[in-house]
This record gives sequence, C-alpha cells and structure tokens, in this order.
Amino acid sequence: MKRMRDGSYTIKPAYKVGEHDIIPDMLAKRATTFPKQVALEQRSSVGSTRSLTAGELQRQVDYTACGLIGLGVEQGHAVAILAPTSYEWLLLDLALLSVGAITVPIYESDSASQIQHILTDAHVTRVFTATTQQAELVRSVAPSFTLSVDSFDQGALRKVARAATNVTIEDVERRRAAVSSSDIATIIYTSGTTGNPKGVALTHANFVATAQGARQVLGEVIDSPETRLLLFLPVAHVLARLVMHVILSGQGVLGFSPSIKNLLPDIQAFKPSVLLVVPRVLEKVYNAASSKAGGGIKGRMFAWSAKQARTYSLASEKTFGPGPFKKIRHGIADALVLKKIRTVLGPNLRYIVSGGAPLATDLAHFYAGMGITLIQGYGLSETTGPIAVQHIGKNPIGGVGLPLPGNFIKIAKDGEILVRGQSVMPGYYHLPEQTAEVMPDGTWFHTGDLGSIDRKGQLTITGRKKELIVTAGGKNVSPEVLEDSLATHPLIANVIVVGDQRPYVGALFTLDADMLPDWLAKHGLAQCSPTEAAELPAVRESLEKAVERANKAVSRAESIRKFRIIDASFTVENGYVTPSMKLRRRKVLTDYAYEVDALYGGPVSAEPAKKHGFFRRAKKN
Repeated sequence: MKRMRDGSYTIKPAYKVGEHDIIPDMLAKRATTFPKQVALEQRSSVGSTRSLTAGELQRQVDYTACGLIGLGVEQGHAVAILAPTSYEWLLLDLALLSVGAITVPIYESDSASQIQHILTDAHVTRVFTATTQQAELVRSVAPSFTLSVDSFDQGALRKVARAATNVTIEDVERRRAAVSSSDIATIIYTSGTTGNPKGVALTHANFVATAQGARQVLGEVIDSPETRLLLFLPVAHVLARLVMHVILSGQGVLGFSPSIKNLLPDIQAFKPSVLLVVPRVLEKVYNAASSKAGGGIKGRMFAWSAKQARTYSLASEKTFGPGPFKKIRHGIADALVLKKIRTVLGPNLRYIVSGGAPLATDLAHFYAGMGITLIQGYGLSETTGPIAVQHIGKNPIGGVGLPLPGNFIKIAKDGEILVRGQSVMPGYYHLPEQTAEVMPDGTWFHTGDLGSIDRKGQLTITGRKKELIVTAGGKNVSPEVLEDSLATHPLIANVIVVGDQRPYVGALFTLDADMLPDWLAKHGLAQCSPTEAAELPAVRESLEKAVERANKAVSRAESIRKFRIIDASFTVENGYVTPSMKLRRRKVLTDYAYEVDALYGGPVSAEPAKKHGFFRRAKKN
C-alpha cells in the first residue's frame, strides 16, 4: 500500500498487461498447464453432474469460434447474448472474444425498448437468446442491420457447429493473434434511473488487469485447487462475468445455477467453497432462517444465537478478541442454530464475497460470527467490477477494502470517491460528452459515491452523492445508513428514506409478501394479505420498534420521524429494481410522490391517512 502525493492510495500490480493479453488467453494458459484439471461442473435437469476439464472446455471454445467465423462474424462485430447464467453464455462469450468480436450482454429483464436501444446503439449484427420467446421479442424490435437472431432451444449452438465445417483452428488462432489488449471486449449497458442506458466500453486489458489484481490479493479464495464457486448472479452484470473468467483462469471449479428458485438444491449438490452474492441474497437467507424458527422457544433461540454471532464478530475485531464467556456462548449458539444455517449454505463454504451494494453492518457481523469469512468490495460497471476489495485478514466490517492493484483511489473535497487505473473504462460508447462529465480531466473517474479512506487505505462508503438528503434545516442525511439498518426486518421488503428539502426525515415501506405468512403465524395472527396486514396494530408496532432501533445509529436531526406503508411491489420486472438488485430510488420517488407528500401533511387523495403508521392503500404496479 502506498499513499501518493495527491492523497490517493494504490497497490503496485504484480502482473503487467501485455499488448496482446486478451481474455480468452487466461483459459488457454490453464488448458496448456493443467489440461486435465476439472474447470467446470454442469448440473443437468435430472440431477446428474457433467464435468469438463480445462482442456475439454478450451477445445469447445475453439470449435465454437470456428463456427462463428463460418457464420460470418468478423473482428469488431457486436454480438449480443440474452440468456441466463449458463454454460452456453460462457461458451459463446469466450468464442466471440477469441475471434475479435464484441460481446454485448442483455439482461433477461430488459424491456423491449431497452433491447431496441442496445441493439441500435451498439450496432449489434447477431443475437443469441435462451428461448424462442426471447428471440421473438428481439426480432420485433431489431434494426435492419441485426442479421440473425437464434435461440438455444431451437438449436442455435448446433447451427454454430454446422458452420464450423470449413474453418480450421489455424483460422481461429490468426483471428486471436490479431486482437489487441486495447480492443473493446464488451459493451455493458448500465441500468440508469432515467433515459436510455449508457454503453460502458471495456477493453480486454480492463478485464485481464482486474482479474490479475483480484488473483494477487485473493489467491487463496479464487485461485486454489480447492476453490469451488457457484455462480447464480446474472453474468450480464460485470462483476459476475469477471468472476466467471477469474475462476476459469485459475485452478478452481466453476458451477452455474441459472434459476434462483433452484439455488439451495444447487448449493447442496455443488458444495461451493465460495459464494458471490449481493446483499439482498444475504438478507433473504437471514430472514428465511428467522422465519423458519417461528415463535416460541425456537424463535427466542434463533434471536439469541444471532445476537451471539454478532457479539462474537464484534469482539473478534478487538485487539484481544472475544473473552472466554463469549466463546462459550458462541459455541452454544453454533451448536443450536449457526451450524444448521452453514449446512444449508453448503458444508464446504468458507467465503462469501459480497458486492453490488452496501451490506448492513449487523448482517455482516451475523455472517462473520457464523464462521464464514466475509469479503466485501466496491466497484461499478465503469471500473470492470471491483476497484477496491478486502484482503484476507484485512476485512473489517463496514469497510469495502483497499485499492485493487494497478488502481488509485482518492477522496475529493466534497467527499466523492475518485478512481483511476487499469480497471477504469476508456469511456462510454460513442458518448464523448457523457464521458467528459464523469472524467473531466480525462483521467480520474468521478464515481458519484461518497466515502472516506483511513490511514491504512481502507475505503468506506458513506452514501450516494445524488441521493444525499439535505433537509429544510440544512442537515445532510445519507439514507443508506438508516435503510441498511432496517433491511433485515422480516416484514420489510423495501425501505426508502426521504426528506430532501423537507422539515424532517421520513420513510416509505413495502411489506415482504413471502415473509409475511410466517411472521403472522409466529405472532399468533390470522393470515391476511399485505394490504390488510399494513393496517394491523401489531405490524405497525413492529415497524415502529425497528425505526426506533435504526434511529439510535444517527443524530436526532437524521432520525426517521414518520413512515408510511405503501401497497406496492418493487421488482426487476416492473422496473423499480435493477438486475443487480438496487432500488431505482428516483423512479420510486417520482411515481410515489403523493405518498411522500403525505408524510409531510400534503394531499394524497380524498381518503384520509390512517391514524398511526400513516398508511393508505396505494396503487398496485
């Protein structure tokens, strides 16, 4: 770790990216060094597992690359993939990059208009989809220069294989040799809150440098023969895609879980040593465990054990660690509850890597206290995923890590996090003005996030610059602090803290329809819908207590004074949540402005607000 004269922090990279270092070379080197080492395990629909060695996978990539050349895919062509996390996605990605094409990911949740914008903006010439239905959607909005749309369920890969007949491996090698590390490898369209998404252009060098930097600081986690990573986050997201290539280029085994519905069975079958997650997944696991414990003695046992886990983790960060009595209580909690949760997450699980959004401190201490090493990081699409990551033994709860080797991080005078280095994009695709807005000097990327760096170079995120609330009294409030504290309450699906230019801070809640039945049973209440539950005194009382606890972490001026429960569901499908599980705050505040007004005595409708909890029935989405 080195502190530079301009106040930035950096770590020197151990690996120098060469002129022709490209993404497919990482797997190719493994296939040469460890050709018989298992690199991939694919679980079939009937439950059997198929293994592929590094050598076998490389041959399949080469053969698919031959087919793409046979189909007329040229260097620099943009080819889109719209499919779930899967072997097919991986195979096409590596084959496209091997022939110098540009991979353009499309989320399965993207709307028709978003897909049309991506195809047009990136000038996509060919699209591969998972299903016929997806292919029909793409065809309905595809511009004239998109020549072909093929789906996996209609034999897309067989079509590629047939086209390989008259193409040789030497043809692929010539194509691969012509690709430079500075060439664009992918265009990733960010899920913005307004307007059309911007295309983040990332080069081969961006990916290779970021992968090598991650291996330099987390080798034992991601580059060991014992490494087993089950990937279930969408690989259209840059973090999941980067990790996919990192695992394949190391010595570990990669597995896929395409559907979140099958995640727990897939975990039991694959037995991962490391999971890559977003905080929402960890919240769901915690709330499900709490809900399963129910009421009575089991519920009290879970609450006590969770408290012991958090207490033990907090004590472990102190100089002398937990004392003998804490160790005894933690041992009892482990035997009663914690061990069972670890079993659900897999008998081999040692690490959880969390990214994409801040993780609530209490939740982080719970998992750390369960005996799982929690590694947090920070980054964006524009930084090829992680620009900061925690090291083993240097992973304090609340921080997000040190600069990834080869990158620099500093804090601007207004608290904004600025970054530059090998992982940072060259710019937005065909958008020089927007690129200049975030990189005004052409070097430092302005992330839009607020944070601080301690003397050891550990970065902490304190909020989002555009989401900072300034009350009418001039108090700056970071909504994430309160929202993270409330996120683990089993009744809360979403919380949005508000108060910009208002006299005090308020909050909007949506109830978790999945967790509600167990919560009602646990409290001896009759089953009812979320709409009906919002009017129950017990529900409002529980939320009031949660707000009181959250308020203890902030000053009085930052405290939530009022809240409302709105009858709504915020999902990826209805556009209120991004594919990486981040709430589109601006869209919520725009569409539910009348609910926000009601917190401050403004009109809602002819129907008066309820007396306590300030609930009214909002429109469904």
